[in-house]
Amino acid sequence: MNNFFDADNAMTVNLFGESYSWTVVITGIILTVCVGLVIIGGLKRIAKVAEIIVPFMAVLYVVFALLVLIFNLGKIPAAIVEIVQSAFGMRAAAGGALGAMIMAMQKGIARGIFSNEAGLGSAPIAAAAAQTDDPVRQGLISMMGTVIDTLVICTLTGLTIVITGAWDMGLEGVAVTTKAFQLGLPIPATVASFVLMVCLVFFAFTTILGWDYYSERCLEYLTDGNMTVVNVYRWLYILAIFIGPYMTVAAVWTIADIFNGLMALPNLVALVALSGVTVAEVKRYLDKN
Repeated sequence: MNNFFDADNAMTVNLFGESYSWTVVITGIILTVCVGLVIIGGLKRIAKVAEIIVPFMAVLYVVFALLVLIFNLGKIPAAIVEIVQSAFGMRAAAGGALGAMIMAMQKGIARGIFSNEAGLGSAPIAAAAAQTDDPVRQGLISMMGTVIDTLVICTLTGLTIVITGAWDMGLEGVAVTTKAFQLGLPIPATVASFVLMVCLVFFAFTTILGWDYYSERCLEYLTDGNMTVVNVYRWLYILAIFIGPYMTVAAVWTIADIFNGLMALPNLVALVALSGVTVAEVKRYLDKN
């Protein structure tokens, strides 16, 4: 929102000892109110909002990302070569050899996990609430989340960024993708920025609602369904939404990576321990069908 309405931070206000754009302040307040209205309404309202927004945002984003690729079709082979060479070629070696490779792996794995939650143990919380005839069937459906989030949406995003050269302009965060859409689409830059802004606002909003759903389910389990504790948590969550816009991108990613790692470690142990059960259940399901 800030990149679209006040990219140069021309309209600022001093808060918490720092200078922030009014766009950040206003967006933060509106976001906090919207999230609060949904969360206080309970889990059914979260599900109702998400099932309307998610398909719309995903289709809109994929369509415009595909348009970037279609209008720059001849550049796709070179972009793929650029990606492969950057990952495995001499430039990667010259960039610090093992150190650069480890850093690339760290960032790649961290962002991959953030995009699809594979291995974290969070997605099964939503899957457990689904109405299904068989747990294996629901598991197979849940696996599509990784395909759609990472193999489709993230690949489209990566290609648009490389094709347009936006990755090498010294930009950070959402500004990289915004620049890619501006350069790759034969429409006014303002329109391209607006489309991406709408998509990302929906992505972010539903992500915030989804993580609240996960955490409430865990808290209910740990407190034996004590709704007083859950209601207190909801207000703390809303407070965190209000504070979030005033943090730096680097700080947000660092916190997310730390807590994702803390979730992944015990879950990976459970995955190994339960692998035999998983194989047996899948075999039973396939034999039956």
